[in-house]
Amino acid sequence: MKDLFIKTELQKKWLKKLKEVEKPFKKTSAQVDELAIFPQENIEKLTEIGYTSLAVPKKFGGEEISVYDMVLFQETLASYDSNTALTIGWNLGVAGEIFEKKEWKRSQLQFLAVELLKGATINRSASEVLTGSPSRGGRPGTKAAKRDGNWVLNGRKAYTTGAPMLTYFLTSAWVEEKEQVGFFLLHKDLEGLSIDETWDVISMRGTGSHDLVLENVKVDESMLVELPETPQGGKKLRGWILHIPACYLGIAQAARDYAVHFANQHKPNSLNGPISQLPNVQQLIGEIDLALIQSRHLIYSVAEAYDDPKRRALLTNELAAVKHTVTNTAVAVVDKAMRIVGAKSLQRTNPLQRYYRDVRAGLHNPPIDDMTIKQLAVAAIEKESNKSI
Repeated sequence: MKDLFIKTELQKKWLKKLKEVEKPFKKTSAQVDELAIFPQENIEKLTEIGYTSLAVPKKFGGEEISVYDMVLFQETLASYDSNTALTIGWNLGVAGEIFEKKEWKRSQLQFLAVELLKGATINRSASEVLTGSPSRGGRPGTKAAKRDGNWVLNGRKAYTTGAPMLTYFLTSAWVEEKEQVGFFLLHKDLEGLSIDETWDVISMRGTGSHDLVLENVKVDESMLVELPETPQGGKKLRGWILHIPACYLGIAQAARDYAVHFANQHKPNSLNGPISQLPNVQQLIGEIDLALIQSRHLIYSVAEAYDDPKRRALLTNELAAVKHTVTNTAVAVVDKAMRIVGAKSLQRTNPLQRYYRDVRAGLHNPPIDDMTIKQLAVAAIEKESNKSI
C-alpha cells in the first residue's frame, strides 16, 4: 500500500538503503524489547549511512528532506523496529523543525548542521514529572540563572527519548532573568549533566527514555538558543511532529502483515484450507486494510500540504488530527490482528504482543487526544460565532 506514496528518486534511494537494514533490525527487535536494552547498534548503523542528518539543509551540505520524506522513511523503519524508529524519529523531527523555523542565529544553525553531519544526535528535553506534558503549558521546574556571564542550570527532565545516544539535549528551563521559558543546547559531556536510568515501562522498552539530571550545569551565554515568542501551549504548527504517527502506522502495518501471513498459513484440521477462507477472518482483514488506507492517505496528504508554504498557511488542527487518528487506528489494527491469530498472539515469542504494547505508547505522545478534540470543537464554535458577528 505504501508504494503508492513514493514520488521521488530521493525517496527511492533512501527506501533502498533502509531495506538493507530490515533483516538485522527485525532480528534484534524481540531481544531489545525483552531485555529493555537500547538498540545502540541500530542507531550506529543509521548514523553510519547518514540517516540521522537527513534534515540538514542543502546549503549546509545536507539532503534537506521534507516532512513527507520523513513520514515515508519513519513508517518504513518502524515496521522493522519500533524502538529504533521512535528514537531516531525525535532526532529527525527536532533537527527538521530547528532548520525550518530558523529561530536560531545562523552561526548556531551552521554549528548544529556541522555536528549532525559528523554524526551527532539531538532531541528536546522538555517534559517533567511535576509539570506533565509541556504541550499543556506548565512552567518547567528546571531553572537557569546567570552567573559570571554564564548560564547555570539545575533540574530534572523526564522521558528523554534516546538519552543513551544523544550528543545534544535541547533543554527547556525557566530563565529567571528573562521571566520566560528558554531552550538551552547542552552537550552530553558537560560537567554536572547525567542520565538517571529510570525508564521501566511495558511499551517502547528500548527507547532509553530516561531522566536527564542537571546539577549546576554551566554553559556559555550563546547556548541559550531559543526564547520562543509563542508561549508554551500556544498555537504553533509543528509538521515535524508527524514522525510520531508515522512510527505507529509502521507498527500497525507490521502487525497487519504478520496476521495476513498467519491467516494464509494456519490450517487447523477442522478446515480444508487456511483460516483466511473464513468469513470472520476476511472481515477482520478487510477492516484492517480499510483503516490503514484511511490513515495513510490522511497522514501523507497533510504532510504534503505542510511542505507547501501556501497550503501550510491553511492548516489549522490537521496535524493534531493526524496524530489522534493514526495512533488510535494503530491500536485498533493491532487488536484485530491479534483476534485473527488468537491465543498464540499472547505468547511472549509472538511479535503481536510486542506490537500491541508498543502502539499503546502512542496515546501518550503529544498532542494528547483530549486536547486535540477540544481544539477541534473550539475552532468549529469560534468559526460559527464569527459568522454571526
